[in-house]
Amino acid sequence: MGYADDRDLFPVAPRLIDAARPRAIMIENVRGLLDPRFSHYRESILRRLDLLGYRAHWNLLDASDYGVSQFRKRAILVGFERGLADKFDWPVPNSDRPVSVGTKLYDQMACRGWMRAFDWSLEANGLAPTIVGGSMKHGGPDLGPVRARKAWATLGVDGRGVADEAPDRDYPSMPKLTVPMVARLQGFPDSWQFAGKKTSAYKQVGNAFPPPVARAVGQQIIAALESFRDTLNKSGV
Repeated sequence: MGYADDRDLFPVAPRLIDAARPRAIMIENVRGLLDPRFSHYRESILRRLDLLGYRAHWNLLDASDYGVSQFRKRAILVGFERGLADKFDWPVPNSDRPVSVGTKLYDQMACRGWMRAFDWSLEANGLAPTIVGGSMKHGGPDLGPVRARKAWATLGVDGRGVADEAPDRDYPSMPKLTVPMVARLQGFPDSWQFAGKKTSAYKQVGNAFPPPVARAVGQQIIAALESFRDTLNKSGV
């Protein structure tokens, strides 16, 4: 919603950047921010960063291009102190398609002995739709509005809520995902701990920047900074 969105944290970001003065910045937001109607808003952000001495660029990345078993397009802003930006290249998408939802979650679905777990994993042979639920605009933990629930249903997943645990041995219908399952589809390692009860934990997962995408961009930022350092060393500065 741009300027009209009460969840907008972009006005806060320049203050934090000005206080911390990092050599590079990375900010993630929903894909809709790149719509033409928000061009003025995006330019205003770039202008504010420019006044702080940063040159920044927007790009659209899909998590499924970086090993995440989910179609999740997000607007990414990367910026550097002036003089560093020319060293940055956006990460190249992986050549291999991510594994399906069924393959990704089979062991979690089968952990309580569900007899249909293997058959389900074969049926859930696509990638997940975009995981939602991380916004205060949404209610309790569920996998999204009607369109999203229909997409989940094609994968054999009941998107009308989030389960407390995996299905038991004789579970008769479409299973719901648990928070750990959703976190794995978002690209988190199984060891990652989320704070709070189910609703709070699910919103943390649903609003997260998938770690594999953040890593891919972050590695390119590191490469750009190291390249600049090497250039300075060669020039004797």
